[in-house]
Amino acid sequence: MKTFRHTFLVLAAMAAALIPQGCSLVDENLSDCETDYKINYELRLITNMTTELKTQLETELSTEVDVAAAAALKDYLKEIFTDYAHDVDLSFYDVVEDSVRLHHEAHIMDANQSSYTLYIPVHRYMHTAVANVVENDLVTLQEDDKCHTAVLHQEIADTIGTHKTGLFTARLPMDVLEGIDQTFDVSLYMANCATALVIDTLGSGIKDMKVHMTGFATDFNVCDSTYRFKFSSIVKTDELNLSTPGGMVFASVNYPSRDTRPTKVVIETTDPFISQDAADALWQIRAYTTLKDGTITETKLSVTKPLRAGQLKVYKAKALTNGSVQPDDPDVGVSVALDWASGMDQEIIL
Repeated sequence: MKTFRHTFLVLAAMAAALIPQGCSLVDENLSDCETDYKINYELRLITNMTTELKTQLETELSTEVDVAAAAALKDYLKEIFTDYAHDVDLSFYDVVEDSVRLHHEAHIMDANQSSYTLYIPVHRYMHTAVANVVENDLVTLQEDDKCHTAVLHQEIADTIGTHKTGLFTARLPMDVLEGIDQTFDVSLYMANCATALVIDTLGSGIKDMKVHMTGFATDFNVCDSTYRFKFSSIVKTDELNLSTPGGMVFASVNYPSRDTRPTKVVIETTDPFISQDAADALWQIRAYTTLKDGTITETKLSVTKPLRAGQLKVYKAKALTNGSVQPDDPDVGVSVALDWASGMDQEIIL
């Protein structure tokens, strides 16, 4: 696992030339109490992508399909697992009563470093920040007028596509004091993740294949860095182009699965993706293979290891002549329906 850390600074210069006498934290008119302070924002990308690709696809026994799949995945995920911030949304909330938002700013950064001038009164705040939401397509920041209700909400639909950006979030209590030079350090951590299925199709004679994923979170609570699982949408993967025949690669960017511990963003840097298997499946890969005679075979691959924020998980499999998909990992459960029709499918509760 490698940890990529790059820092960008947001310098907040507070106009304090006309601060009135007696300004304090208990003043009702907080707009009269301003001071200079600086906020350092750091995007901390904790991911296993390099390690996962080397372990699964870039080994000494790699096939041409493996090598091509690794290259395709690197290209597909280069804008996901990155420290680059296109946009940033900054909120400052009251810490008493109903945690209402007292100040809000949104900026297009398109850079690793940028500076802004903020005029915020002396006060105790809960500060939150989210990055890369604008171009995500599926996820929007909602109910953010109050701190405890702010959520990165994913589009509600039975079937959805994949996330188009790597999402980063942060939260930090801030006590802005009068007349004191202060510096606040804010670390933003990744909130979504990715998975891929690499399939050896040599000798299978299959005509076509589609792959879906399911069992992932639907919303992210910004204030306490936790996930909601309201229902289980079907995520349509993207098929990646390979530079060699004999294989197929399907990838998805989405929220994490349920975990064997509370599902939260990953902030530790020592083996954060080592986990125990759950007693039951936490998420599922579904492959729909079309044979030459037009019949479809459905294969459900049930996974008991959690998929965590910032993580890439790659599974390899072999397509058989009956259209079924056999995973290399013996710990992945397999269920096959030959001559499958959509009306025959029954949802499995994850």
